[in-house]
Amino acid sequence: MTKLIFMGTPDFSATVLKGLLDDANYDVLAVVTQPDRAVGRKKEIKMTPVKEVALEHNLPVYQPEKMSGSDEMAELMTLGADGIVTAAFGQFLPTKLLDSVDFAVNVHASLLPKYRGGAPIHYAIINGDKEAGVTIMEMVKKMDAGDMIAKASTPITDDDNVGTMFEKLAVIGRDLLLKTLPDYIAGNIKPEPQDESQATFSPNITPEEERIDWNKSARDVFNHIRGLYPWPVAHTLLDGKRFKIYEASLVEGQGKPGQIIEKGKKSLVVATGDGAISLKTVQPAGKPRMSIVDFLNGVGRKLEVGDLIGE
Repeated sequence: MTKLIFMGTPDFSATVLKGLLDDANYDVLAVVTQPDRAVGRKKEIKMTPVKEVALEHNLPVYQPEKMSGSDEMAELMTLGADGIVTAAFGQFLPTKLLDSVDFAVNVHASLLPKYRGGAPIHYAIINGDKEAGVTIMEMVKKMDAGDMIAKASTPITDDDNVGTMFEKLAVIGRDLLLKTLPDYIAGNIKPEPQDESQATFSPNITPEEERIDWNKSARDVFNHIRGLYPWPVAHTLLDGKRFKIYEASLVEGQGKPGQIIEKGKKSLVVATGDGAISLKTVQPAGKPRMSIVDFLNGVGRKLEVGDLIGE
């Protein structure tokens, strides 16, 4: 039985961890995840999804703010693990730690060398990619730059968003890892170096990147909205205040970018630089998330065709 240390944080990682725990070939000695954080308006302290799974299985949990030089890392190195498996952990692993095990592999949610970094699924959707995927790669002390062990892909449809793609890719990543890890450990797979000339990057989304640019095409705005849903959520301005748009759809129409070109009891259509989108789910400043119907029956009643948002 191969003894592992698992490192990960979000639901994507939790799916991979569950797969390892259900496989009799592996003994997960410990789990490493990011520290508990305050979330939401009430700033409630919340455990990571990976920590929740680990505690359900009575596994030791380590949560260093920074792995390098930490007491947690020193203790992990004494456990006698054969290897490390990471999936969306969120920290670099020191060379000293990588050298302490026979192997260290990462489950990364992109088709490397495309989209190295922390937000590969967001960028794939925002950029209008037709497919996304998962790469199993060797860990090195450089962001997502290790040799590739295996890849698998899946289409991105107009019905997809970051949430749906995370769910799909988590299952794909779990299955791909469990399929290839035994052969990799046995030395039957020769990892393939990445082509550095083809590398692109997907850093975490900044607050400035969340804002919608209405001068772009309807397709680009549509991709932007679903590429930030369900987190961190795209926004624009309404009466000078942040107005979040969770969901929208592509529709026919032309007008000045950001202009309301159609308003009905159940619809609000906004023009872009080329085409238009119909808003579906929104959140005005100081209000909860709501359907466009509820918005139009409330604070949105004052809006008229010809009004501009985003200014």
